Amino acid sequence: MTLATLAEVLQPALKGNYAVAGLVTLGWEDMRAYVAAAEAENVPVILQAGPSCRDHTPLPVLGKMFRYLAEQASVPVVAHLDHGYTAEDCRLAIDSGFTSVMFDGSRTPLAQNIENTAAIVEMAHAAGVSCEGEIGFVGYSGGAGSAGTDPDEAAIFARDTGIDAMAISVGNIHLQQDKEGGLDENRIRAIEAVTSVPLVIHGGSGVPVSQRRMLAQGSKVCKFNIGTELRMAFGAAMRDAVNRDTSRFDRVAILKETHDPLVVATRRVLQGFKGA
Repeated sequence: MTLATLAEVLQPALKGNYAVAGLVTLGWEDMRAYVAAAEAENVPVILQAGPSCRDHTPLPVLGKMFRYLAEQASVPVVAHLDHGYTAEDCRLAIDSGFTSVMFDGSRTPLAQNIENTAAIVEMAHAAGVSCEGEIGFVGYSGGAGSAGTDPDEAAIFARDTGIDAMAISVGNIHLQQDKEGGLDENRIRAIEAVTSVPLVIHGGSGVPVSQRRMLAQGSKVCKFNIGTELRMAFGAAMRDAVNRDTSRFDRVAILKETHDPLVVATRRVLQGFKGA
């Protein structure tokens, strides 16, 4: 078994000047492709169950799926809850076999975020599970705007919660389909100067690949969440498979044809996070 906690893959990344991909899953097809790509690149991978994934498949089922893949894998695999909004979300994930939880209290005032996150950290660590927290708010493309992370608040948040990883808002946006933006490197440098906690970029699909690589190799950003970029690759592969023979109706036959293209796209993503 190569099941790992978030801390077990991020601490080596912090010391080794590389980053680990947190890949947002929606179902079995993408999960298995992500692990296959990680094995091909010989790198650890973080399988993430976000809110939309959990709406489709219950957490206890997702936990078994993640752990099954980890048991077969030759590289470390983290079973991670992405954007848990309540203590119950995190408790259920831990009970379901997840090795890492992300508690998102970013919409609340600093003191409340610290108090709530610290309680989740205590619960997670007691179960041998890692915990990621968020300070500042990462907005959504076409939706809620971002609130950038204040470095002084980030230092307090990291110190007072005991989190294993800290998600920050530095120009990143969820669900961005292009890479025309970029991260505020000055803000990142200011944050990493005041904390030793591994940093996390949500909305990594919208970050230029060159900047991903530079930060992976030369900063405390040790985890990039990638969802939209790979969902687009999966969707394109499935569309091609359906359109190639519109008389087909067997979804297993159709979905099989998404595997190889998604592995190729995922390998490209993973290659951008390797060390120099």
